[in-house]
Amino acid sequence: MSQFSLKTDRVGFSYGKRRALSDVSIELIAGRITMLLGPNGAGKSTLFGLLTGLLELQHGEILFETVSLEKSRSALLSNLGVVFQQSTLDLDLSVEQNLQYHASLRGMGRAEAKRRIAEELEWFALSERAKDSVRALNGGHRRRVELARALLHKPRVLLLDEPTVGLDSHTRQRLAETVRQRCAESKVAVLWATHLMDEVEPQDHIYLLNRGELRFSGSPQQLIEEAGAESLVGAFNHLTNYDEVAL
Repeated sequence: MSQFSLKTDRVGFSYGKRRALSDVSIELIAGRITMLLGPNGAGKSTLFGLLTGLLELQHGEILFETVSLEKSRSALLSNLGVVFQQSTLDLDLSVEQNLQYHASLRGMGRAEAKRRIAEELEWFALSERAKDSVRALNGGHRRRVELARALLHKPRVLLLDEPTVGLDSHTRQRLAETVRQRCAESKVAVLWATHLMDEVEPQDHIYLLNRGELRFSGSPQQLIEEAGAESLVGAFNHLTNYDEVAL
């Protein structure tokens, strides 16, 4: 049995009388890209809210390497990197200043922060933009800054909530390649929420969420076969009754 980095066990959540998640169980494995598929309103953002501590867990359990979130929230949060769908960068600060601020929030010493910032800027090909204000960057470079920030403290788990929304196809492809390379090299467990089927690779593990319920867990090919479809897009449409999937 694979050793998980992060696991949810029958997690449920409601907004008043509206059920947003029902008995959702997933496992994230070190070094593996896990794709969380689902149309808008499927519950993806609610799940991310629970994993990041923005929402209080109502039902079920969240475990980080066998440690319950309820027993030690810091154990998970200190090992978590997050890129939200909406950018949270300070546009008027420089790239370097945004990373320095994050490093201070993480309790990193000045020398360590300087070293890690330099490493991440080089890895994401941003060294020459370190002094530029974030406002001057295009969308693709801003996302690279957010990824560098999320990985600055060397987390064991990386959560990506629709990270390519608003980017052109070429930029999306390059960003996806960068994330996959980093995942393989750093052995970080990645949960990537998306509704874009072309971001899924054959080796990925898929969880398909629809109306708050987990509809599928397995490989892309298994999803296609289970749905009796000819493509991943067709399988997604069939299992979610979704007619307009972005390609």
